[in-house]
Amino acid sequence: MSLKAGIVGLPNVGKSTLFNAITKQNILSANYPFATIEPNLGTVFVNDKRLEKLNEIFKPKSLVPTSYEFIDIAGLVKGAADGEGLGNKFLSHIREVDAICEVVRCFEDNNIIHVNSIVNPLSDVEIINLELSLADLAIITNRLSKISKKVKTEKNKSDLLEYETLIKCEENLKNNISIRNISLTEEEKLAIKSYNFLTMKPIIYLANIKEEDINADNIYVKQLKEYAEKENSTVIEVCVKLEEELKDLEENEKEEMLLAVNMKKSALDNLIISTYEILNLATFFTVGKDEVKAWTYKKGMTAKECAGLIHSDIQKGFIKAEIYNYKDLMEYPEVSINPLIVNDENMLKEKGKIRIEGKDYIMQDGDICFFKFNV
Repeated sequence: MSLKAGIVGLPNVGKSTLFNAITKQNILSANYPFATIEPNLGTVFVNDKRLEKLNEIFKPKSLVPTSYEFIDIAGLVKGAADGEGLGNKFLSHIREVDAICEVVRCFEDNNIIHVNSIVNPLSDVEIINLELSLADLAIITNRLSKISKKVKTEKNKSDLLEYETLIKCEENLKNNISIRNISLTEEEKLAIKSYNFLTMKPIIYLANIKEEDINADNIYVKQLKEYAEKENSTVIEVCVKLEEELKDLEENEKEEMLLAVNMKKSALDNLIISTYEILNLATFFTVGKDEVKAWTYKKGMTAKECAGLIHSDIQKGFIKAEIYNYKDLMEYPEVSINPLIVNDENMLKEKGKIRIEGKDYIMQDGDICFFKFNV
């Protein structure tokens, strides 16, 4: 499944610079508002050490990691829901993403223009959240006006569920509660899924800090974390300037630079980890002499459903799945000594690690699968 995140924020907070850094592109990033007008797209491959190890073991002709698509979206200003700035265009682009990555300026610098002339992360966040809420409210109001009479006269169960769920969302939004923080049943979520509400999308706040603030106390970051905690969101500290410097370095040089500033992972790695967590995602693998490939799936999916990620015919004609886990593979030192043992998979069969699972098996992170089907 494709994963897509939107990099958003007020104008001139470092969105495009960060986008360039993590996607290794060179789009315009300038010290003035609305340097970005049209959305920019970039795809990065997920760095999974397990895939690298499987590549060493199976030595396939092709290695295919999972990918992550980022969209750099035009800056949002107060009044966007009413069309201010590039508001309507911004909001239409953001409806297409799975998660929102909001860049928030958390540093002082008189040389960098702030659209509101003052650094205030909480105010910046509230401007964007309010505009997202107003945009959702506009859709809800429009829909309720169309179905209210129909619900009262026809009394269709699905229409009634949709109506009642929209009323619940409307009441909460008016009280500054995002739809993602409302307690909704699975049936209620399904009833409003087609609207792709902005405030239903999970948010990761990217606190843009100076290099000297890495691993240091920053009052702005502290305020942002307190705010995010109340709404069950995540904050990742990012030094956009440092990420820009890391962009063109080789992997070993990048690791050395990160160690020099006492950082274990880059912003991209931290962002991918957080996105997988908030979207409840995991990875399974398919392996062979021709190809080793990583697949992203939503936790809770069955073997048959995951088979459908590869091809609809495999899901349709699903018979069974032969499965072992990456951890099973790593239990035996013979793996790194003699990869041919693993290619035959005889050793794992002898150890009872290869299982035959049916269509209702709940997939686990790190599962290595061979699906059998008939169409």
